Amino acid sequence: MIKWSEIGESFRIATNALRTNLLRSVLTTSGVVVGVVLVVVMGWTINGLDAIWDETISIIGKDMIYVDKWNWSGGGNWRKTETRKDITLEQAQALVARMETSELAIPLARQWGGSVSYGNKSIRCGIYGTTFEYAFTPAGVTEFGRYFNEVEQRQADNVVVIGYGIAKAIFPDGDALDKQIKIHGIPFRIIGVVEKRGFLFMDFIDNQAFIPLFAFRSAFGFFDRSFSIGIKAGSVKLLDIVRDEAIGHMRQIRNVHPTEEEDFSINETEAFDDQVRNIRIGIWTVGIGLTILAFIVGSIGIMNIMYVSVTERTREIGIRKAIGAKRFSILSQFLIESALLCLTGAFIAFPISQGLIAGIYWTARAGFDLEFLSVVSPLIQIDLLLIAIAVSVAVGLLAGLLPAFKASRLAPVEALRYE
Repeated sequence: MIKWSEIGESFRIATNALRTNLLRSVLTTSGVVVGVVLVVVMGWTINGLDAIWDETISIIGKDMIYVDKWNWSGGGNWRKTETRKDITLEQAQALVARMETSELAIPLARQWGGSVSYGNKSIRCGIYGTTFEYAFTPAGVTEFGRYFNEVEQRQADNVVVIGYGIAKAIFPDGDALDKQIKIHGIPFRIIGVVEKRGFLFMDFIDNQAFIPLFAFRSAFGFFDRSFSIGIKAGSVKLLDIVRDEAIGHMRQIRNVHPTEEEDFSINETEAFDDQVRNIRIGIWTVGIGLTILAFIVGSIGIMNIMYVSVTERTREIGIRKAIGAKRFSILSQFLIESALLCLTGAFIAFPISQGLIAGIYWTARAGFDLEFLSVVSPLIQIDLLLIAIAVSVAVGLLAGLLPAFKASRLAPVEALRYE
């Protein structure tokens, strides 16, 4: 049975031993310090990555799906996808008319490699033709101005709602509203600027311009073009039902035989999860590899110091055993000392980690204008500190195990004879 009084005594002896050799103890923990810094910085990076991705997903809309000829995430056989027939406007309108479980269903025409120009400034972007209902999707939330209305849509008015990235590039002073820009050589009046939606992985979605569907037809035409259908489920809980309904209707509209696979793709935010997962795996692989290496180096140093400590205190061990100290007391004394060594390294590493993280954060935000970092905290999360402490204690216990066993197995008579 464990005697807590013995544990407390072992803790006191271990603390005194470390205090006596303070400089040696601090230098010994250098490997642990590096390991803890790597653990904390890696964890902060992963948490920041998750925060950025969650922000991007929430802005795009977790309840949005898009029926398209193309698979946006690039999965599947590209050549096979290329041979698919285009989704026509009639097919898109038929799906919109048939959807019953969705909150909204909206046709979208897209011009790849489009551009908008203002004076001598020009920027490549995606041009989208859609209906006024697109204003009720996350992509239609404007930071300035408004979205085009049903009247402007039916009259094919030359009005445009531009993305945050376009507005920032062409109108850095923020005076985009009511300016005349040219799309495909045709003047369009800016009536709105969509709020920033892209972060890190998908900043391209801020370089999009939205015009009424029939104004799009006047500018680019509807021939030789594949349409998309944006569908808003209204709730994440309804997403599976809406997706199944959309697939069923689209198979009928496209005359897909029951034994054949779909000749269209269902795109949603989950389609990009694999890309984020691969980035996470890459960070974890590099970070864990470096962390393990640092802890191995640190644990070897601690093990050597603990062997030295056992040798230096052989007579002390002999005296303690002679007056009745049990093997468990000796074992726990050196294990606690080893764990405290690692814990000391962890506490040294915390301010270093915080300084490093704060430096990276503010340098990236100020020096490189990385706006996506606005959703990332420059402070170390409490859970990372607890993980670092737990890992440090575990490494300390493992590193001190062999020296502690050696100390606990010393024969009292031989230990007392040691000079």
